[in-house]
Amino acid sequence: MLDVRRMRMLEAVVTLGSVTAAAAELGYTPSAVSQQIGALEKETGTELLERVGRQVRPTAAGRLIAAHSAAIGRRIAEAETALADLRAGRTGSLSLRYFATAGAGLVAPAVAAFRREHPGVRVDLALADPEDPLGAVRRGEADIALVVPLARQGDADELLMAERLAEDPYRVVLPKGHPLAAKRVVDLGRLAGEPWVGNEWPPGPCLELVTDACAEAGFVPGFAVRSEDHATALGFVAAGLGVALMPLLGIGGGHPGVVVRKVRGPQPVRVVQAVRRRTQREGPALRAMLDALREAAGGGR
Repeated sequence: MLDVRRMRMLEAVVTLGSVTAAAAELGYTPSAVSQQIGALEKETGTELLERVGRQVRPTAAGRLIAAHSAAIGRRIAEAETALADLRAGRTGSLSLRYFATAGAGLVAPAVAAFRREHPGVRVDLALADPEDPLGAVRRGEADIALVVPLARQGDADELLMAERLAEDPYRVVLPKGHPLAAKRVVDLGRLAGEPWVGNEWPPGPCLELVTDACAEAGFVPGFAVRSEDHATALGFVAAGLGVALMPLLGIGGGHPGVVVRKVRGPQPVRVVQAVRRRTQREGPALRAMLDALREAAGGGR
């Protein structure tokens, strides 16, 4: 393998026209430069410079090596610039996984704000796997995952770290014309005999919050219909098929056929966490995305 430092010395001699000028430019003695070029000639097995009087000029091999040295120098400079941009957060990529109801209310404004400040950073957005929402982060396929942790969370994952990003309180969603729609706050126990609309199926942490709250109020909700998303559930409630408890992020702009009321006794609140790997370097781009998510969350709901 050719010695890059010696190649750069040869390049300087070819560019400047003499060993003495190259030595002065590089901060070496002429003798040291001559020795290093002699060593490079041994590495290549051919003469690289020929003497013409007191001057030297490159052989064909010398010109070839000098040209490659210049190309290497340009690539190194490009690498240094690219690395500086990456370290400063001007380029690179970030991957974010999120759950559906965090998309419009949290992820969209955060990513829009991030892109205004870091237009050169590519952002990869995708829904998390509902059965393994942290898997992509754990495997290094994503930088951040937004999750709602289980209420009865097991032992902490030593590989991951979680930040409490926002609180998302639940509201009672009733059909228009429901007897309780006139109230500003609904006692959860008043809904014990109602048909219920489920808005998370298959079951997950959000359904767990609902059933736990109902259990605390002294009843088990009787689900008349189940849906996989909040928009469909709102339509079911509007049609009079039942009542529901939904998080504010899931309700979004609501539905013209429903009313949304605060709930008490108890009021469920889900926590939204931003999870990442403990070993991950927190560079400027990652910090900026976390700041944007915090800003979008409004410091907690």
